[in-house]
Amino acid sequence: MIPTLEIERERTRLDAERENEREHWDGSAADGRVFRPGELDLSHKVILYLDDITVSFDGFRALNKLSLTIDAGELRCIIGPNGAGKTTMMDVITGKTRPDSGTAFFGQTIDLTRLTEPEIAHAGIGRKFQKPTIFEQHTAFENLELAMKADKRVRRTLFASLIDDERDRVAAVLRQIRLDQAADRPAGLLSHGQKQWLEIGMLLMQEPRLLLLDEPVAGMTDDETERTAELFTSLAGKHSLVVVEHDMAFVEALGGKVTVLCEGSVLAEGDLATVQADPRVIEVYLGR
Repeated sequence: MIPTLEIERERTRLDAERENEREHWDGSAADGRVFRPGELDLSHKVILYLDDITVSFDGFRALNKLSLTIDAGELRCIIGPNGAGKTTMMDVITGKTRPDSGTAFFGQTIDLTRLTEPEIAHAGIGRKFQKPTIFEQHTAFENLELAMKADKRVRRTLFASLIDDERDRVAAVLRQIRLDQAADRPAGLLSHGQKQWLEIGMLLMQEPRLLLLDEPVAGMTDDETERTAELFTSLAGKHSLVVVEHDMAFVEALGGKVTVLCEGSVLAEGDLATVQADPRVIEVYLGR
């Protein structure tokens, strides 16, 4: 039998080794890759982890132990009744609201609860609100140009001329959002749907890994809605998308997994047909 004193010494030694490893961890993943501090680690193929997130406002629980994971490259739709916590969830992810408890990680190592809103945007999370925010007096091309120059990773001033590679990049995004034929048109003259696409393009100029999109097709025509679905499905894979939406036809067109929120937590999850057939979802949301 090993003496108790030796056991305690061994425990102390192991504890010291573990602490040393934590202090000197070089960011190596299990497969041998090395991640710099702040670099997105997707070695487990999951881009967003929310675990037991709780947020209260004046005694009202907007989020109640919410747990959710989003895979890298996934296109996820979030639905639910008003007051279900959808906006608060996005506020937590982007750093606008601090949770009372719980954890929120971007990849394996980036703790979102410790970062400011600008730091989270810089890390690779872009958010689009329902109402488009664009520079209406500038052309579509200039809006994308300004978005690129506002990216702190691009060490150029707002008054510097674009180099050829940057022009090519702006042109590529214009084609992607189907505004290449409106590149020189003032943004204020674009249709509502085109303004929405332009703001999405402005986010894409900053190369986000995760896009949060709040009711992106509200107010769009049927044709614009269809084109938006095509755009989002084309972005999935290279980007991860979380789409908050009430338009069930649009959700169906996107395909993929649907998460239903109710009273601040996940009520149901699965493909659209599965959640639409769930009696709980019918009672609190679809049946209204």
